[in-house]
This record gives sequence, C-alpha cells and structure tokens, in this order.
Amino acid sequence: MTSAVKIAFAAALMAAGLAACEKQVVAPDDKGVCWHVIPQKDGTLKFNKLASNIENMETCAATLEGMRLRFMRLGSNTTELTGAYQANFLFLQKEGVFYGRTLSSSRFPFLVRTGDGRLAIPGAVSAAAERALPPVDGPTITAPPAK
Repeated sequence: MTSAVKIAFAAALMAAGLAACEKQVVAPDDKGVCWHVIPQKDGTLKFNKLASNIENMETCAATLEGMRLRFMRLGSNTTELTGAYQANFLFLQKEGVFYGRTLSSSRFPFLVRTGDGRLAIPGAVSAAAERALPPVDGPTITAPPAK
C-alpha cells in the first residue's frame, strides 16, 4: 500500500468514527402526542405539538398528511414534511410515509401512496384492485336494483 492510500484510508476511518460519535437527535417519546418537526436555520429542530391523544402512528401520519394538504390549499409549495410520534420520526414524501428512529438513520416504508394519492398500508391494495377503484372525487357507479 502506498503512503497516499494509507493516509486516505486513515482519514476515512477517522471521519467514520467521528460520524458515529455525533449526537443523534431523537424524537420526543411522549405517549399519544403527534409532533410536526421544523428544521431551523441554525440546524436545530423545533417540535410543534400537532395533536394529543393519538392512538397510533397511522393516525399521526394521517393527521400530518391532512396538515400538509391544508398547507397546499393555502398556496404552500411544500410537498414533504417531517413529524414525530413516540420516539419515531415520520417522513411524508411523494412516495408515501417512511419512519426512522433518527433523522439520519435508515428510513422504512410505513404507508404508501395509491394511484390517486391516498395513503395505504403497503400490500393492502393490489394493483388490479386499485385500477378498478373509482376516482375519489369521481362519479359513484351503482348497480341497478335487483328484480
């Protein structure tokens, strides 16, 4: 190994070691509280209490999605936002909702978007069934009465 390669390897190891020692921001673990997380200019996070007495993470994600849609109706162009529920971060993105223990940790799919933008549990709606669903705001098709 050349000395340049050894130095580069040592620098990479030191950087990885420092990153591992970096203090991770953790989400509040208050029971039943749904938080909206806002990154600040100085790199810190501001946690705004969005709702209390929330039963589960799905309800918190739906509450955050409702807030996102209301912001968009008011003219906001923010399509992604971050929330927190019982020590988990929730990341609302165009593909769906993902969760992780910290802001920089791995993110795992939690809810996915259907073809019309609604949120669903992954695998709950098959592609064939989704194509057969009428649009959310579309006409309702009713069967003729039985004779």
